[in-house]
Amino acid sequence: MLSARDLAQKIADGVTTPRAVVEMCAQAIAARESEINAFVALDLDRARGRADSAAAELSVAPLRGLPFGIKDIFDTADLPTQYGSPIHAGHRPATDAVLVSLIRRAGGLVLGKTVTTPFASLQPAGTRNPVNPAHTPGGSSSGSAAAVAAGMLPLAIGSQTGGSMIRPASFCGVAGFKPSYRTLPTIGMKCFSWLLDTAGLFGAGVADVAYAAAAITGRDLDVGGAAAPGAPRIALVQSLPGAIASEDMKTAFGKAANAASRAGAKMTAINLPPIFAEATRAHAFIQNYEAAQALAYEYDHHRDGLPPLLRAQLEEGAAIPPDVYDDARRIAKRARQALAELMADYDVILTPSALGAAPSGLVATGDPAFNKLWTLMGPPCVNIPGLADPNGMPLGVQIVGRFGRDRAALEAALFVEQAIAR
Repeated sequence: MLSARDLAQKIADGVTTPRAVVEMCAQAIAARESEINAFVALDLDRARGRADSAAAELSVAPLRGLPFGIKDIFDTADLPTQYGSPIHAGHRPATDAVLVSLIRRAGGLVLGKTVTTPFASLQPAGTRNPVNPAHTPGGSSSGSAAAVAAGMLPLAIGSQTGGSMIRPASFCGVAGFKPSYRTLPTIGMKCFSWLLDTAGLFGAGVADVAYAAAAITGRDLDVGGAAAPGAPRIALVQSLPGAIASEDMKTAFGKAANAASRAGAKMTAINLPPIFAEATRAHAFIQNYEAAQALAYEYDHHRDGLPPLLRAQLEEGAAIPPDVYDDARRIAKRARQALAELMADYDVILTPSALGAAPSGLVATGDPAFNKLWTLMGPPCVNIPGLADPNGMPLGVQIVGRFGRDRAALEAALFVEQAIAR
């Protein structure tokens, strides 16, 4: 894999150039794309031209001219944006999504659009897991996670409505960062649920996604400097309502917790209050009710072009009464208040990123049971790579931080990542 932070430093030091990094990506794409199917559109020549014509400017920009992959639900003016669906085949937006514009302003080079499941739904889209192509990479940010894991890109953006950042990161063995809700703008992103959709970043390791988040937002999030992060107070949550980890995941979770404890973290096993079970159930009502409205045009005019799983989900959402939706939002508000109270004594929560390793076959993208509660709550979440099952398939654990305390969450994730690697 390509470390974004290391490459950026080498560009700054004059050891390499943005053009050379583009060529590294191009070679990896040529070697693996036919097997992995991570991209729906590529424009390597445009990236090469920009790297050559603006080499001096890029070498001092925050992102140093590093290549990016853009999940194909984010608008791009110079590449088709098709939302993973033939309904919008060949669609060319007039403008970039705000997040894409921010990446370009910060000196990032858009290499291509990465595969998404249709409209970021649960329906698989054909991308394969680079660790073992017989397994799913997860979804809906399938192509973004797979491209980073395969060394085709140092960085890619995705989104999470249920578990579409953290779960693919866990399955593919990369770092995934879902910031606090609305830290990264979603204007120009195809909406699925306006109360849940959250943009995020994939990179090789925690320091890489932190570096990219800092460069894009201008916030103090780059935790990969020389100073080692302090030992955090960690609450351990091994299961969630409706989510029981596999034995391999339990073993990996225990290894991560023990490593962090040996490194000095204060660990406390906790049980979540009953309101979180209610909130977990509320997630589906909010998501599906809003999806039925967000995709109303597609359902009304192109119903037969929607995959069966998504069509059924939209029909389920359309049948939810407004008072049920409103009650779900009230439950979510109470649960967020309960989470803030619970976190008063801890810096972060450590919990599995998924039920287990990536399932074999390409008929499903995996279960978001360990993710959807945290998406609804809105705090920062970070998948920590570096663990695996006996077959070598990646297993991730995630840090869940306090809302708006994204740097603290990234510092804790880096602390655990370094502890695991020792």
